Amino acid sequence: MWEPEVSPRPPLVSIVTPCLNAGRYIETTIQSVLEQDYPRVEYLVMDGGSADDTVEILKRYEPQLRWVSEKDRGTADAINKGFESCRGEVFTYLNADDLLLPGAVSAVVNALEAQPGISGVYGEAWWINESGARIRPYPVKEFDPKLLESECFICQPASFARSDAFRNLGGLDPTLGLTFDYEFWMRFSRLYTLKKIDQPLACSRMHVANKSLGQKKEVFEETFRVLHQHYGYVPFSWVYSYLCFLADGRDQFYEPLNPSFARYAASLPRGLALNPRAMVRYLADWSGAMTWRGLQRRLSER
Repeated sequence: MWEPEVSPRPPLVSIVTPCLNAGRYIETTIQSVLEQDYPRVEYLVMDGGSADDTVEILKRYEPQLRWVSEKDRGTADAINKGFESCRGEVFTYLNADDLLLPGAVSAVVNALEAQPGISGVYGEAWWINESGARIRPYPVKEFDPKLLESECFICQPASFARSDAFRNLGGLDPTLGLTFDYEFWMRFSRLYTLKKIDQPLACSRMHVANKSLGQKKEVFEETFRVLHQHYGYVPFSWVYSYLCFLADGRDQFYEPLNPSFARYAASLPRGLALNPRAMVRYLADWSGAMTWRGLQRRLSER
């Protein structure tokens, strides 16, 4: 007897948005998730106890999403708790000021199903400003675990992982407040393979209130800590950029880094002090930027 072929159900994709006092942007973020064309998306917002209109906005979108409003120990902790209550086979988190682009989830699922051996995918992305206007493309690169030693070339809102891999790695490190996404990819790349897909998937919003720009000094210092933890080395480009920031306070995004030979000279003793067990490596790294052209090239690598 002939029986119709039954297609398997597509995998459930879980998305968690951590937020706190995010009323200015979160509705646009929510809409970017709910307007995805993929049929099976589970969406959870983890609010840290907002005092603005965030919760009122969340209520308007019931039952299209689930939400929790309670104190947490920071963004990474909120994401981990959200993940534990999700059921999806694919997982990502989307900050409350970032956006998914149309068709992003479908593209991710198609890539994962086409290559069962990979455990995560990431795509192209745009940096946008406060009003949502595109600034320039995020500098995404092909997956290379070695390259993570010097830069984070993965745009977090444009990245997705299989839930089993996220779980096996213990999720995000809740002791980190600023660089937990970069640190997660360091651990991920040791055990799993990521695949870049050539499609814009998300927008990362850059504004003075976000952590990347608003807490620049702390971002540098926490990055140094995780680089030491995982690689035992802080590259020249990070040291030099840090000294430039300390000298002029430029955010190195809207206000580009201002190269200086004086800061280049200062980066030698500072870098050697930061790398007591890798002085020869750092000296070679530093000397490779000894010309103005070499300095510009090294900075472009980060």
